[in-house]
Amino acid sequence: MDETLSDEKRKEVDNQVKNFMNDEKMIEFLSSIFKVLADPTRLKIIYALSKSPLCVTDISEMLEMSQSSISHQLAMLRNKELIKVERVGRKAIYSLDDEHVITLFKEGYNHAEHKKNN
Repeated sequence: MDETLSDEKRKEVDNQVKNFMNDEKMIEFLSSIFKVLADPTRLKIIYALSKSPLCVTDISEMLEMSQSSISHQLAMLRNKELIKVERVGRKAIYSLDDEHVITLFKEGYNHAEHKKNN
Protein backbone atom coordinates (compact mmCIF):
# COMPACT_ATOMS: atom_id res chain seq x y z
CA MET A 1 0.00 0.00 0.00
CA ASP A 2 1.82 3.08 -1.24
CA GLU A 3 -0.46 5.90 -0.18
CA THR A 4 0.82 9.45 0.12
CA LEU A 5 -0.96 11.72 2.57
CA SER A 6 -2.46 14.93 1.30
CA ASP A 7 -1.10 18.09 2.91
CA GLU A 8 -4.34 18.52 4.84
CA LYS A 9 -4.35 14.94 6.12
CA ARG A 10 -0.63 15.17 6.95
CA LYS A 11 -1.24 18.26 9.10
CA GLU A 12 -4.16 16.55 10.83
CA VAL A 13 -2.09 13.46 11.63
CA ASP A 14 0.86 15.61 12.71
CA ASN A 15 -1.35 17.55 15.14
CA GLN A 16 -2.85 14.35 16.56
CA VAL A 17 0.59 12.82 17.11
CA LYS A 18 1.93 16.00 18.72
CA ASN A 19 -1.09 16.23 21.02
CA PHE A 20 -0.56 12.62 22.04
CA MET A 21 3.16 13.17 22.61
CA ASN A 22 2.47 16.21 24.79
CA ASP A 23 0.26 14.22 27.16
CA GLU A 24 3.14 12.72 29.16
CA LYS A 25 0.93 11.62 32.06
CA MET A 26 -1.36 9.65 29.76
CA ILE A 27 1.56 8.04 27.93
CA GLU A 28 3.19 7.02 31.23
CA PHE A 29 -0.06 5.64 32.62
CA LEU A 30 -0.87 3.75 29.42
CA SER A 31 2.64 2.33 29.35
CA SER A 32 2.33 1.21 32.97
CA ILE A 33 -0.94 -0.59 32.19
CA PHE A 34 0.70 -2.55 29.39
CA LYS A 35 3.68 -3.34 31.65
CA VAL A 36 1.36 -4.79 34.29
CA LEU A 37 -0.46 -6.81 31.64
CA ALA A 38 2.85 -8.15 30.29
CA ASP A 39 3.00 -10.85 32.96
CA PRO A 40 1.58 -14.34 32.24
CA THR A 41 0.25 -14.82 35.78
CA ARG A 42 -1.58 -11.51 35.73
CA LEU A 43 -3.08 -12.38 32.33
CA LYS A 44 -4.34 -15.65 33.79
CA ILE A 45 -5.91 -13.73 36.67
CA ILE A 46 -7.55 -11.27 34.27
CA TYR A 47 -8.90 -14.20 32.27
CA ALA A 48 -10.26 -15.92 35.39
CA LEU A 49 -11.90 -12.69 36.56
CA SER A 50 -13.44 -12.20 33.12
CA LYS A 51 -15.43 -15.36 33.82
CA SER A 52 -16.58 -14.50 37.35
CA PRO A 53 -15.73 -12.42 40.41
CA LEU A 54 -13.47 -14.55 42.61
CA CYS A 55 -11.75 -14.57 45.99
CA VAL A 56 -8.01 -15.13 46.46
CA THR A 57 -8.57 -18.76 47.48
CA ASP A 58 -10.50 -19.52 44.29
CA ILE A 59 -7.87 -17.85 42.09
CA SER A 60 -4.95 -19.56 43.85
CA GLU A 61 -6.60 -22.97 43.46
CA MET A 62 -7.44 -22.39 39.79
CA LEU A 63 -3.93 -21.16 38.97
CA GLU A 64 -2.28 -23.68 41.32
CA MET A 65 -0.29 -20.95 43.06
CA SER A 66 0.04 -19.83 46.65
CA GLN A 67 -2.42 -17.31 48.04
CA SER A 68 0.53 -15.06 48.86
CA SER A 69 1.68 -15.03 45.22
CA ILE A 70 -1.84 -14.35 43.99
CA SER A 71 -2.33 -11.55 46.53
CA HIS A 72 0.85 -9.88 45.31
CA GLN A 73 -0.32 -10.05 41.69
CA LEU A 74 -3.79 -8.78 42.63
CA ALA A 75 -2.22 -5.79 44.41
CA MET A 76 -0.36 -4.87 41.22
CA LEU A 77 -3.56 -5.12 39.17
CA ARG A 78 -5.48 -3.06 41.73
CA ASN A 79 -2.75 -0.42 41.76
CA LYS A 80 -3.37 0.19 38.03
CA GLU A 81 -7.14 0.08 38.58
CA LEU A 82 -7.57 -2.95 36.35
CA ILE A 83 -9.44 -4.86 39.05
CA LYS A 84 -11.52 -3.87 42.04
CA VAL A 85 -12.32 -5.54 45.33
CA GLU A 86 -15.54 -5.80 47.27
CA ARG A 87 -15.66 -6.96 50.86
CA VAL A 88 -18.35 -9.55 51.56
CA GLY A 89 -18.15 -10.33 55.23
CA ARG A 90 -14.56 -11.38 55.82
CA LYS A 91 -13.92 -12.25 52.17
CA ALA A 92 -12.45 -10.03 49.50
CA ILE A 93 -14.09 -10.65 46.13
CA TYR A 94 -12.12 -9.45 43.11
CA SER A 95 -13.57 -8.48 39.75
CA LEU A 96 -12.52 -6.56 36.66
CA ASP A 97 -12.70 -2.80 37.11
CA ASP A 98 -14.82 -2.22 34.00
CA GLU A 99 -15.49 -3.34 30.43
CA HIS A 100 -12.33 -1.61 29.14
CA VAL A 101 -10.19 -4.21 30.91
CA ILE A 102 -11.87 -7.16 29.23
CA THR A 103 -11.80 -5.32 25.90
CA LEU A 104 -8.04 -4.80 26.25
CA PHE A 105 -7.59 -8.46 27.11
CA LYS A 106 -9.85 -9.76 24.33
CA GLU A 107 -8.28 -7.56 21.65
CA GLY A 108 -4.78 -8.62 22.71
CA TYR A 109 -5.86 -12.27 22.79
CA ASN A 110 -7.52 -12.03 19.38
CA HIS A 111 -4.41 -10.44 17.91
CA ALA A 112 -2.14 -13.12 19.42
CA GLU A 113 -4.46 -15.88 18.18
CA HIS A 114 -4.53 -14.35 14.70
CA LYS A 115 -0.73 -14.07 14.55
CA LYS A 116 -0.24 -17.54 16.01
CA ASN A 117 -2.38 -19.05 13.25
CA ASN A 118 -0.62 -17.23 10.39
